[in-house]
Amino acid sequence: MTQKTLTQMAVEVLTTADGREKTALSHKYAAEWFATRDAGTPLPVSEAEPPLRPARPEKPELLDPRDVPRRRPGSPEGRKAILHAVAHIELNAVDLHWDIIARFGHIKMPLGFYDDWVKSADEESKHFNMVCDCLEAMGSHYGAMPAHAGMWRAAEDTVDDIMGRLAVVPMVLEARGLDVTPGMIEIFKKAKETATIEALEVIYAEEVGHVAYGSKWFHFLCGRHDLDPKDEFHRLVRTYFHGALKPPFNEEKRAEAGLPPDFYWPLADQTPVKKRGS
Repeated sequence: MTQKTLTQMAVEVLTTADGREKTALSHKYAAEWFATRDAGTPLPVSEAEPPLRPARPEKPELLDPRDVPRRRPGSPEGRKAILHAVAHIELNAVDLHWDIIARFGHIKMPLGFYDDWVKSADEESKHFNMVCDCLEAMGSHYGAMPAHAGMWRAAEDTVDDIMGRLAVVPMVLEARGLDVTPGMIEIFKKAKETATIEALEVIYAEEVGHVAYGSKWFHFLCGRHDLDPKDEFHRLVRTYFHGALKPPFNEEKRAEAGLPPDFYWPLADQTPVKKRGS
């Protein structure tokens, strides 16, 4: 049997529609990648032709963000809606991390680059399944409600630009997760939903690493091309991200992930309020 390359594995994940099947395959191929790395015989990366959009199940129905129903977070139905949205984000994240491997296999990168994104995809697969388990325990499931159709737009917009992809996906979209997840955790603490709290706390801790991988490899490529990282980040976000960044920002976790305030505040829709006496 011919051994699959890493990019072939990535394409197989991207072309699997069912969420549970997609994440099972993601776990399998992540384990194979790291087993060969540990043995000192890493799989070839090679090149592939990934689809422009990943395969998706028939449900959930994908709507324009403006048409996704709003629900009160204090109600059981509202909390189900929050979890459903998180599951949708995590499934897209699985594909985003495999897509950066498949899409840019032609660009020579250190093996550590692939280690980081395979690990991220593996963790996002775990996150999706944890959130789905919580939804099912609440009497719902992924696909029971409509979802946001714009999640893949950042991938399509940066289809030919690896630095744009790193700037917009981990360093903007995933960094946004660091800002909003603590508030979600508080909602479920008030409802005393322990399993969901535990799942969200795992997601929160591991997403810091994903943002950090984005920052690390963005800076690596800036060094390769003799670019100023802050200026290039601003240019790329203004090119590919639609709208301003929204405060409040989780400055502590963003700093932990390698994102200093002068990267994101100039792109915000307001300037920080200065403390008295500063």
